[in-house]
Amino acid sequence: MNSIALADEIIAGRRLVKEDDLSAFVTTDLDALRQGADRIRKALVGEKVDLCTIISGISGKCSENCRFCAQSGFHHTECEVHGLLPEEEIFAQAASDQAEGVNRFSIVNSGRKPRPDDFEKIIHVLERMHRELKIGLCCSLGFLTAEQFRRLRDAGVTHIHCNIETSRRNFPNICTTHTFEDKLANIRLAQKEGLQVCSGGIIGMGETWDDRIDMALTLSELGIMSIPINSLMPIPGTPLEHLPRLTEEEILRTIAIFRYIDPEAHIRLAGGRALMRDHGIETFRSGASASITGNMLTTSGSTIRSDRQMLLSLGRDVTPEWAG
Repeated sequence: MNSIALADEIIAGRRLVKEDDLSAFVTTDLDALRQGADRIRKALVGEKVDLCTIISGISGKCSENCRFCAQSGFHHTECEVHGLLPEEEIFAQAASDQAEGVNRFSIVNSGRKPRPDDFEKIIHVLERMHRELKIGLCCSLGFLTAEQFRRLRDAGVTHIHCNIETSRRNFPNICTTHTFEDKLANIRLAQKEGLQVCSGGIIGMGETWDDRIDMALTLSELGIMSIPINSLMPIPGTPLEHLPRLTEEEILRTIAIFRYIDPEAHIRLAGGRALMRDHGIETFRSGASASITGNMLTTSGSTIRSDRQMLLSLGRDVTPEWAG
């Protein structure tokens, strides 16, 4: 496989599809693959890096049985459990993240969907943030109705987060309380209501390379333009607690493959950064163009400030969209 030649074809307009034989991605020289991925990133996405933060609006006792998750009520972990945070706490965090130069802020809730009273409180704080702040707004609230998506959009939300987690084939090995089709239907409903969708998944859950490639292809078919890639940090008390940790080389190869398959999307570095040297800087030389940052459950040892400094050292532009 000539990674550079393929990168140039993609820059010229070629798009990879499920009918293509993509098996060479798994064995081709990693350095050349990363070089080609970064070449695509430069040509089709540019130097702008999209930084976002999250706040855990509701934590723990989730009704879903996702095997990787500390917040599932089916597992016995030491995760923090709390109901919806007070409006002032959510607003203050968004304002602080804006002051540090973050592009987008997301409220993330555990559970299949919010209770009606919690949803109204979320709408209220979103409307306030939209009025009083400039930072972009995102939500990850589970399975919603068309009306709820419309209300979020009208409150100022531009993005909805809903990970597909893995491939269609592997999904039943990861979760059985909802289906892969449930995920796709939720994503399409949000898109139909005029919202951009951020959707990716987790690697290192026992899936094959074919599963990772299939996940990237599914996201391409859905037209997803923001793809978070999490690397599993096995959590004690979950069914996946004894899985081996990924190597940095596996993570970099995955990031690069996603750039080839989803060339115009933001490939977003997410959870599992502790598995890599220097907070994952090499992913940004392998096709990554975005990151979740700040103080969050799945980030270790990095801050908004250190992430901005790291990206600036690479010559990247970390100016948020709202700053013009």
